[in-house]
Amino acid sequence: MTIEQTADGIIIKLPTATNIEEIQRFLNYLRYKEIVAKSKATQEDVDELARAVNKSWWEHNKHRFLPGT
Repeated sequence: MTIEQTADGIIIKLPTATNIEEIQRFLNYLRYKEIVAKSKATQEDVDELARAVNKSWWEHNKHRFLPGT
């Protein structure tokens, strides 16, 4: 593995035998960290959004789990 820093970014070279799925998971994690670092949301904001999404999802899908509703 080699790592090179340029004026535009960081270049990482890995052997071709490297597991692509593992690399993708790691890159997804780095992207998540990048996005979260810029967020001004509080934990309460996140919890409220999660509740709203879950409620909406349930309203649209409860018929799949509770026939006749």
